[in-house]
Amino acid sequence: MALSKEQIAQRIAKEVKDGYYVNLGIGIPTLVANFVQNDIEVDFQSENGVLGMGPFPFEGEEDPDLINAGKQTITTLPGASFFDSAMSFSMIRGQHVNLTILGAMEVSQNGDIANWKIPGKMVKGMGGAMDLVASAENIIVAMMHTNRAGESKLLKNCSLPLTGVNCVKKIVSNLGVFEVINNSFKLIERAPGVSVEEIKTATEGNLIVEGDIPEIKF
Repeated sequence: MALSKEQIAQRIAKEVKDGYYVNLGIGIPTLVANFVQNDIEVDFQSENGVLGMGPFPFEGEEDPDLINAGKQTITTLPGASFFDSAMSFSMIRGQHVNLTILGAMEVSQNGDIANWKIPGKMVKGMGGAMDLVASAENIIVAMMHTNRAGESKLLKNCSLPLTGVNCVKKIVSNLGVFEVINNSFKLIERAPGVSVEEIKTATEGNLIVEGDIPEIKF
C-alpha cells in the first residue's frame, strides 16, 4: 500500500539527527516536524526568518503573526529566535543548515530537482529553493512517485525548469526510499505491500535493485 503524505514525512523524520539545523520546504516537508523523536534536539529553520519552529498549532490556537515560508501558521519552541531575511539567507548560504527537506515536481537520476515552476501556470517565484539546493550538503526530497496522469516523476532527465543540479541525495516517495547514486535511483526500502515490480513500472529513470528490499517500518 502506497504511503500517505503523513507517512512520507514520518519516514523522513528518521533522517533527522540530534543537533541538526533543518530547513523544511513547502508541502509534505512541513509535516516532518510533527514526527521527530522526542529524545533529540532539532532546530527547524524557515527562510522567512524563524529558527526553532515547532509542530503545527492545534485548531483554535493559531497565531497569525507566527508563519513559515509557506504562510502556514506555526508554533515555536522555547529559545526560538526571529530575524530578517538577510540573516536567514546568510545561514543558508553559509552552509549552517545540516539538512534541507524539499518537495519536488521532478527529480532526475543524477540528482537534478525541478520544484518551482510549471510553464504556463502562475507562480510567485522560486522563493528560497535555489539558495537552499545550491548551499545544502544534504537534500532529501519528499514527493509523490507519479503525477496525476500516472507518469513517473523520477526521470532520466527533468522536463521542467530546474531549481538545482546534481544536488538531491535521497528521495522518499509514496512507493519507497531511494538514494541517488551512480546516475541512478537505488531502491533502499519499499512501502509496505508495494512490490519491486510496481516500483520498476512507476520509475522512468535508471533503477538499481540489489538483493531483498525491506519494507519501510514505522
